[in-house]
Amino acid sequence: MVDEAGVVIRTMTKAEVPFAIGEAAREGWNPGRHDAACFYEADPEGFLVADLDGTPVGCVAAIRYGDRYGFLGLFIVAERFRGMGIGMRLWDAAVERLDGRVAGLDGVVAMQAAYADSGFVLAHRNIRYSGRVSGRRSSALDCRPIAEVEEIREYDEPLFGGPRQKFLAAWLAQRDVIALAARVNGELRGYAVARACRQGTKIGPLFADDPQIAEGLLDAVAARLPEGSTLIVDVPEPNAAATFLVQANGMQPGFETARMYRGGDPGLPLKRVFGITTLELG
Repeated sequence: MVDEAGVVIRTMTKAEVPFAIGEAAREGWNPGRHDAACFYEADPEGFLVADLDGTPVGCVAAIRYGDRYGFLGLFIVAERFRGMGIGMRLWDAAVERLDGRVAGLDGVVAMQAAYADSGFVLAHRNIRYSGRVSGRRSSALDCRPIAEVEEIREYDEPLFGGPRQKFLAAWLAQRDVIALAARVNGELRGYAVARACRQGTKIGPLFADDPQIAEGLLDAVAARLPEGSTLIVDVPEPNAAATFLVQANGMQPGFETARMYRGGDPGLPLKRVFGITTLELG
């Protein structure tokens, strides 16, 4: 689709995904160092770009997970091209791509009213916590590197909202990653993935059956990081135990986002979600 200003909304190429990640970094979202390759694997057709005479000027992700769930993210127009209607065209294309599904997003609070106008309903806030952790900690929990995606696929799906096997395969295989599964009596009870970001190391997801498992995973991740590393977790506010855990570890709140859904709330078991995977793709 081309408008009178020569703007085309089209599917991104893989080589253009770093543009979207770079824009997210400029907005202060602190993406991971290897997010571009991992994100693209989630749904290669789901990344849209606003093209002005061959130059990307805006982006949005409308990722389909399975047949019933989707997620909107990376909705950004480069600053000097704002106010031209480009954002609305990107938004309309993204919403249309996820029509008929439950669709989620994590948006800045200032955009909450605009998202509500498109039918998105506030579910809860996410609060970003960060702080320096001790690398000398130890965990009594049986936390071992995740051997393969199949090991966690069934555990992950009900906590995330949909199937995302291709994304997880890339997420676990990226460079500089710490991916740990927690077991009790041989049974999988939680897992955590920590990746290097532009600043610090971000845990996402941090899924666990109870606060003790989550604490053990947090300790196990910290034990594998250099002393004094900055650790970051995006915590869903309704999980009071998650908030207590990060605060008890000296982590401080930063910015917040609004988790909103269109087409119904999937009813995620937030008591087991101690840290979401990403603000960009859910």
